[in-house]
Amino acid sequence: MDKLKKTHVLKGRPNPKQKQFFMSKTRFCAYGGARGGGKSWAMRRKFVLLALRYSSLELLLLRRTLNELMENHGRPLLRELNTLAKYSSTSRAFLFPNGSRIRLGYCDKEKDVYQYQGQEYDVIGLEEATRFTSEQMQFLATCNRTSKQGFYPRMYFTCNPGGVGHAWVKRLFIDRDYTQYEKEEDYTFIRASVYDNPVLLKNDPNYVRILENLPEHLRRAHLEGDWDALGGQFFPEFRVQRHVCDAFEIPSWWTRFRSMDWGYSDPCCVLWFALGPDGRIFVYREEYAQHVLSSEMAGRILARSKQEKIAYTAASPDAWQTRGLRHKIADGVEGESIAEVFSKCGVSLLRADPARIAGWQRVREYLAVREGGPLLQIFPCCKNLIRTLPLLLHDSHNLEDAAGSEDHAAEALRYGLMSRPKKSVITKAKAQMPYDPFSEQRSGPGFMGR
Repeated sequence: MDKLKKTHVLKGRPNPKQKQFFMSKTRFCAYGGARGGGKSWAMRRKFVLLALRYSSLELLLLRRTLNELMENHGRPLLRELNTLAKYSSTSRAFLFPNGSRIRLGYCDKEKDVYQYQGQEYDVIGLEEATRFTSEQMQFLATCNRTSKQGFYPRMYFTCNPGGVGHAWVKRLFIDRDYTQYEKEEDYTFIRASVYDNPVLLKNDPNYVRILENLPEHLRRAHLEGDWDALGGQFFPEFRVQRHVCDAFEIPSWWTRFRSMDWGYSDPCCVLWFALGPDGRIFVYREEYAQHVLSSEMAGRILARSKQEKIAYTAASPDAWQTRGLRHKIADGVEGESIAEVFSKCGVSLLRADPARIAGWQRVREYLAVREGGPLLQIFPCCKNLIRTLPLLLHDSHNLEDAAGSEDHAAEALRYGLMSRPKKSVITKAKAQMPYDPFSEQRSGPGFMGR
């Protein structure tokens, strides 16, 4: 390639965050997290540089809709590559002299991913990745493979908070919560915002003011890149910094209880609570599992509770259902309910209050900001509660109710807070100096009753 052509394609210098994105070689790399970080330019430039660097490379660049695809990438690439690559309108692909190809694609409907079935792409990019569902991303990942020596397949993502894919992007790149089949070292997130884009700040200084004037939840998401702020978020008052505290040794005389949202095909969530003498409730442990038999779950609960004195375990009302759970053992006689199985295994269940609106309001009361801190505090080990609580949205048919694809931990929290636990009272024999768990919780664990 002559010097003129190379200068043309490299026109525009990357900012420091974009340069990190260009240099990343991890299997999955996401860039952005807020508005104005230069995501689209970075994705296009990354793809062009890869196509120029490697011969016969197959690259697939995707947006959710065709219109977005052509506006954000098709038209800019036609301008930038008019002397460097030939464009085929039939296949929507740019063909480079070295045999590399950048194909532009979209997945407007869920089933549109199947048009790529059986195809092989060395590099796949999802622009505005939070617009793609988890199922779409997983299917596309199966197309990300290579038979070229010296090159390993990779996927790139640009993203902002919000959208149908918010949860999977947040899990992988923000919370870094991985399954046994995912390797942490395969995932890189490069956080960028409008403040990292000097070109935009120079050419349109008022853009920052536009973001600053957004409603709070949108400002937090689009200006600050806060992944716990969502449009329509059911609990906008939830903050990790505010509601997640350092773990400490819970005094033995504090009232402890559990709650459970039963599930087998869906995850089952069990939460452990401790009630402090000042009325604050601490969620200090969780069990979160799917496809686990009721007898095994009961065993896990007992094993994790050890010698703790648990006042009761409030459980979702469906644990008492028998119809459909077991075949009839005789005319008019149903088999055992989940609650009966738990009881036989040593975990007696208390039927939880199922009132949804009143229950969510009670959760909101415990999350509320007040002098001395919120009444609800969560230990860091309760990862699924912390992860899914901010993902709940308002139900479009009833704004007083919550909706979400993964509400199991939130349901268990609601059952626990609605159970009206008795106040913790210390006996004279156990009386010791008073202890405030908040006095050290930001600098280290506190200990009491030793």
